[in-house]
Amino acid sequence: MTRHTRSLRMKRTTAALAAAAVAFVASCAQTENSEKPEGTHLAFGYQVADELRTTNAGSLEGASTMAQALSGSLYPGVYVPGPQGQMIPNTDLVRMQEIPGPVRRVNYTLSDRAVFSDGTPVTCSDYLLAFTAGTNPEIFGSHMPLFDDTAKLTCAPGSKEFTLIFKEGKGARWRGLFEAGTVLPAHAVAKQLQVPLDDLHQDLLSENVSDLQPIAEVWRQGFDLRNFNPELQVSFGPYTVAKVGEQGEVTLRANDFYYGDAPQEPELVVWPGSADSARLAEGGGLIVGDLRDITPDWYDPNAEINRLTVETVIGELTETLTFPEVGTWSSPENRGALSKCVDPRRVAEASSAVSGIEVPVTPLHIVPHGDPMAKRLMGEAEPNLNLDISRASALTGMEVRIAYAYPNERHAAMVESIRQSCEPAGITIIDVTGGGKTLADLPRIEYGEWGQEVWTEGEVDVFLHPINPMREYPASTNRSQEIGLLREQEKTLWQELPSLPLSAQPATFAIDRNVSNVVPYTGLSGIGWNMNRWYLTPSAEAPEESADSK
Repeated sequence: MTRHTRSLRMKRTTAALAAAAVAFVASCAQTENSEKPEGTHLAFGYQVADELRTTNAGSLEGASTMAQALSGSLYPGVYVPGPQGQMIPNTDLVRMQEIPGPVRRVNYTLSDRAVFSDGTPVTCSDYLLAFTAGTNPEIFGSHMPLFDDTAKLTCAPGSKEFTLIFKEGKGARWRGLFEAGTVLPAHAVAKQLQVPLDDLHQDLLSENVSDLQPIAEVWRQGFDLRNFNPELQVSFGPYTVAKVGEQGEVTLRANDFYYGDAPQEPELVVWPGSADSARLAEGGGLIVGDLRDITPDWYDPNAEINRLTVETVIGELTETLTFPEVGTWSSPENRGALSKCVDPRRVAEASSAVSGIEVPVTPLHIVPHGDPMAKRLMGEAEPNLNLDISRASALTGMEVRIAYAYPNERHAAMVESIRQSCEPAGITIIDVTGGGKTLADLPRIEYGEWGQEVWTEGEVDVFLHPINPMREYPASTNRSQEIGLLREQEKTLWQELPSLPLSAQPATFAIDRNVSNVVPYTGLSGIGWNMNRWYLTPSAEAPEESADSK
């Protein structure tokens, strides 16, 4: 659910909103930049709520920290988000043709103009790398669940064309594949491994663990921003990473090889949520933010003049407890028993109390709470919300370690609510957040040096994080005419409980009054979904964008 920030003074019509959405892929003519206001000592800054740990949004770390907020401008998806949750085809990059049938196929044709920031063409090998990572999560340490529906990707090395083939009756959510931050430079990975790209391509087609392991190692660790490697992290989006600072801030510069219109701001600094927001705001470096603090101390909403506006809205993502696929909590029986002492209504109340905005309970796995079909699916979810302490007591004496990506008051209150409601069942809930916990800290299966399966016990039993149900769960259908199939799937998910949906995620935005083309968005890419169109006018109200300027 995307909402306008009231104080932005952007009185756009529906047509203007659509124009802003398409701007990412078919954008406006470039406008010459102005000087920054006198006294500003920091560059144009965008602060995200999470930490900036990796640009690989398909990895367990990337999926845990919403890496799309940064990497969407480096590795754009085949579809990009619109301001009202639309999925807009990125026709600057690729054209797609769906061939329906019992076995769905999708043909992709990449633009001849699409190249990386080092001048190397974007080819199907890059998509084969993403496909192989997504279909081999144990080897790659990936989290791209929609690839569970896929069977095969066919392409020749160096080709601009490829075909994705799905399992019979699968692939209804194919548009969510190859999303922002998941298609990485295969040629750069090959260079790191000191092998020709053609050899890497052939290894990706093999099912040999020993062939895939070296590739997986670079894919999983090479895009870590704490050990930034400029030769590996080449981009094919409007921006490329210029450097990583001491506080974890990432400086983005316009990609000279970008095949679309150049970004309006030639340089941006993306700050992690742990950076001092007050200092950034005071120095003029906080221009746009997905804020970690719901009510920041440095912001006075009653001040006569505020450069920034800050507002909290109900977001479209679902905050969820994700269980591991191995170990004690891989058992549907144990998951089900634990769910009977977790009260999503009280969890939503705890989140609401801290955020200052009433967030709804969101008990659905298969669609977001704002989806038009959500009400028709509630019948499968609502009976599971009632507490049953006697059933939960089957786990008496057990400890459950819950973590989330970074310490914050709201998530702490949510976990405390769970602790209180599970205490009568004799279940001890422990908040183990800290040290940058991610989905990778859950128990999981890895492959050892000799290709054998190794069970990693993990430091976390359950991970609390926001998800997009449309990306998290493959679905039998997206059609309202076949609502029965979705009801059956929701029922099955409540029986198996790969995760426990709780409540909607609130989102807090900070936006400079003098920046234009900012359209708040609460999906995985955050408000930065169209950062290449942002433009700061130093001393006047940001000009309105109109369809006539296209």
